[in-house]
Amino acid sequence: MNHRLPIPALLITLVLSLTALCCGNDADDLGVGAECSSVDECGEGQSCLTEFKGGYCGLRDCQHDVDCPDGSACITHTDSVNYCFLICGTKDQCNEHRDADNEANCSSSVDFIDGANDRKACIPPSSGT
Repeated sequence: MNHRLPIPALLITLVLSLTALCCGNDADDLGVGAECSSVDECGEGQSCLTEFKGGYCGLRDCQHDVDCPDGSACITHTDSVNYCFLICGTKDQCNEHRDADNEANCSSSVDFIDGANDRKACIPPSSGT
């Protein structure tokens, strides 16, 4: 029995795969997780979270993942404040817009408000101040 996809279905699958690779998600498009020194460097509606070393473009005081851009999650940080942090699979994904002195870590050891669901998040270094 032949189980090959028909050509139109194969083309649709290919286009969807390429779109996912090229275009990122809302969090990437808005610069969530990027290093910053002022709000002007962050996407619309975001803050430059200066409590983190190098700054961190994101949102403060989320209550659930739906409060965050797609591709980020609501996390309770060790300072007991909730933030929208970028979701990641590897550390490289956390540092595309951060320099080596301010690298974020891709960690599953965080308190996801809506459950970890096998996810990891980009956690920036604390400012130390």
